[in-house]
Amino acid sequence: MKIFLRILSFANNIGRRLAFFFLYSILGIVFGAFNIVLVIPMLKSLFDQGKKEATIPPIPGFSFSTDYLVTVFNHYYLTIIQNYGRLNSLLFVIALIVLTVVLANLFRYLERIMATKIRVDLVKNIRMEIFKKVSLLHIGYFNNERKGDLISRFTNDVMEVENAVMNSLKAVLKEPVTIVVYFFVLFSISPKLTLFTLLVLPLTGGVLAEIIKRLKKQAVASQESLGRIVNILDETFSGMRVVKAFNARNFLIDKIEKESSFYRKVNKSMSYKNELASPVSEILGVLIIAGIIFFGGNMVLSENSTLDAAVFLGFIAVFAQIIQPAKNFSNGITALQKGTASAKRIFEMIDSQPAIQNKPDATVLKTFVNEIEFKNVSFAYDTDLVLKNINLTIKKGKTVALVGPSGGGKSTLADLVPRFYDPTQGEVLLDGKSLKDYDIESLRRQMGVVTQESILFNDTIFNNIAFGNPSISEETVVQAAKIANAHDFIMQTENGYQTLIGERGSKLSGGQRQRLSIARAVLKNPPILILDEATSALDSESEKLVQEALYNLMKNRTSLVIAHRLSTIQHADEIIVVQQGEIAERGTHEDLNNRNGLYKKLVEIQKTS
Repeated sequence: MKIFLRILSFANNIGRRLAFFFLYSILGIVFGAFNIVLVIPMLKSLFDQGKKEATIPPIPGFSFSTDYLVTVFNHYYLTIIQNYGRLNSLLFVIALIVLTVVLANLFRYLERIMATKIRVDLVKNIRMEIFKKVSLLHIGYFNNERKGDLISRFTNDVMEVENAVMNSLKAVLKEPVTIVVYFFVLFSISPKLTLFTLLVLPLTGGVLAEIIKRLKKQAVASQESLGRIVNILDETFSGMRVVKAFNARNFLIDKIEKESSFYRKVNKSMSYKNELASPVSEILGVLIIAGIIFFGGNMVLSENSTLDAAVFLGFIAVFAQIIQPAKNFSNGITALQKGTASAKRIFEMIDSQPAIQNKPDATVLKTFVNEIEFKNVSFAYDTDLVLKNINLTIKKGKTVALVGPSGGGKSTLADLVPRFYDPTQGEVLLDGKSLKDYDIESLRRQMGVVTQESILFNDTIFNNIAFGNPSISEETVVQAAKIANAHDFIMQTENGYQTLIGERGSKLSGGQRQRLSIARAVLKNPPILILDEATSALDSESEKLVQEALYNLMKNRTSLVIAHRLSTIQHADEIIVVQQGEIAERGTHEDLNNRNGLYKKLVEIQKTS
């Protein structure tokens, strides 16, 4: 119930809307009960001809009680019988039945409208909360979690929560009220017969509770399996070129076949138990009604009859109305178990705390003045250190290049500057102050990042360059594209800057995608630039254009460059050779080339390759 209440808390104005939901529900239930109870006087009008009429009771003082309603009804009902005959009393009862049916359905409609408002707001707010919280999480979270599972929580799990809310608002919140109201009416009709029904009803509840209990664990397994299926699909569709190149289609078919079979097995078992709940409750309901008919029939047919036949038929009609709410309640609890399992997965994500957070008194970084300093910095993703006691200073306006064997820690070192991660030991300082003391957004506003993989979006060229700056002018975007050597190829596309580039820029070449990434960085105009192997995946012609664009971008900026092709960083003010997480060598290209060290070996290897 705690999780269900937390789900509801995501709806707007939930207190007021739930109050109206309950008000409309109760009014709908009450008027629905009235039109059933009115069957009793209708039957009496039809079958009690020749009987001596009761004395017409006077209208009592107003009070909220069944006695008041019964007395008022009997006053008018018996008055009509005595003054106008039984046919007109039947017309009176029928008119009341029609009126109560109209009112009952009006309030049921209003109740459903209110439930819909709660549902649509809740789903939208949960999705937005997931997106906001996940976008705050540090980069390492996305390396550890399957992307498909994250998407599954955003789509499938939210859909299960939506279904659970719709079913549960009616089944868990409304139906118990329905049952209570109808039992109150039953007690008013015959306390003895109602007590008999209460003795046999727990049998139904016990059987259904056992079925529901077994569904809960399988609901969790079902949603986790669906997340894995989405992840396989995402990886397959994203990497279809590799799948075909390595003839891996059958391997992936087997992989998704195995997961789909598990999902089928779990859901088949869940469906069997879910479908069992309805027939079991119906069979038990019929058995209970059969017992009531026998017990009540004995009260009607005995020599000392304690129950009128018309009243008994009315009692059965009212009790029959309890069976469907009871079934709805059991089905709603079943849906709620599945929705609760999905909600737990959603809340796990929402409750995940970002590893990188602002301090309460974080300083807003207005401008970069002097230098970036790595002071005794070590870092580990898990337990093994990736960086070991790094000491490095990058002066404003200088270009520092990081080179060395793959896996040596170059990218990790660069990721510490925009605080994608925090050091395990030591500190990274900017203008003499720890990065942890700065507001994260203001820190990152001072930086531009261009990576080996061009991160583009399925949108226009203009929007990709202006990413994060919706109010930027076209003239400014064009100027950035020209600096990045991208303007000429952009103008050759079908719609120029308004050309859609496809998912991840699939309609462009590698060099074109990279130049758009550089144009984006140019537009941001950051004082600090981080280039992570920005030309390593390009052909010679594209590399020349991109390298020229990078030179334009790096002018008068502080640059940290990770380079695979050493020919591209010979102009750097300082080259840092990183090996196994440590600084093995440092100096200019000429200095390092004159030594017989690792850098010279790397240069010679590239010359001969």
